[in-house]
Amino acid sequence: MQVPPAEPMPPAASAPSGPEEPSALSPVQQEALGWFVRLRDEAATPADHAAFAAWLAQGPDHAVAFQRAERLWQRFDLLDDTMREGRRQRRPSRRAVLSGAAGLLLAGGGLWWASRPGRFADYATDVGQRRSFALPDGSQVELGAYSALDVAFGSDLRRVTLHYGEAYFTVTEEAARPFVVEAGPGRTRALGTRFDVKRLDGHVTVAVDEHAVEVRVGGGAPVALETGYQVSYDRDGVGAVTAADAETVQAWRRDRLVFADVPLRRVLAELERYRRGSILLADQRLGDIPVTAVFDARQSDQALRSLADTLQLSMVGAPGFVTVILSGG
Repeated sequence: MQVPPAEPMPPAASAPSGPEEPSALSPVQQEALGWFVRLRDEAATPADHAAFAAWLAQGPDHAVAFQRAERLWQRFDLLDDTMREGRRQRRPSRRAVLSGAAGLLLAGGGLWWASRPGRFADYATDVGQRRSFALPDGSQVELGAYSALDVAFGSDLRRVTLHYGEAYFTVTEEAARPFVVEAGPGRTRALGTRFDVKRLDGHVTVAVDEHAVEVRVGGGAPVALETGYQVSYDRDGVGAVTAADAETVQAWRRDRLVFADVPLRRVLAELERYRRGSILLADQRLGDIPVTAVFDARQSDQALRSLADTLQLSMVGAPGFVTVILSGG
């Protein structure tokens, strides 16, 4: 569905973004963590979401507690690690695994928080922020909103790890020291080139702007990418190589978000990098709605309202903390 460009408007106020250290959780905060686990479960029903909306409406402290629960969960990175271990060992239901992880979160606080990938990253950006910098070898990096990466250069390898978010690399050529970007289950080897890597919502996309790269996932064969092409991968493997539109891929570098027939859930995941608070779908089927739109990344709240109006959806929640998307405008 086509969404018209959002009209410019004054930036919305932001919630504070200071560090969130684990501490003793109040009863309301424990309830919030329980709701976070419940809503992340694939088996969550419309009744679950309705009950959550009722809980959220009980007072502003509930919205604040839910936001804190989400931030703690993200900092601990429990979801991916616990689910991966659960699949390997054929453990019980997803909700049981998530609940167990929540128990660890409540009981084990500081250790998990301190060890979360990206927590102490060499380079990081906040929500809606971009940052450019030079690496020790002279390579240039532009880091997108809400992103984090580490750099480890040795005598025979230049390794960069993108923990989450997006980065555009301009790499200096050194035949004796390959330049490798690790993101999720795969790695991209640069061949003196310019390219973009995005890690979002369990998927990694690599697009080449100049020269070429090789993308490899696990022990699979490398996939060669040349100028004007892109490929996506996740832990299940590498997708097909497709043509990449440079204007679309690099739109974020000009404060634009461009979507062409992209599922709503992916659009919302992208918007979360540019605004405070989480965005939840009351009905996961809404996430399949295709969206074609161009938004101003600096006006993410307006972009969300434009989406809801055009798709005839409604929103409830507390701005800056949590927004729930419902069917029906």
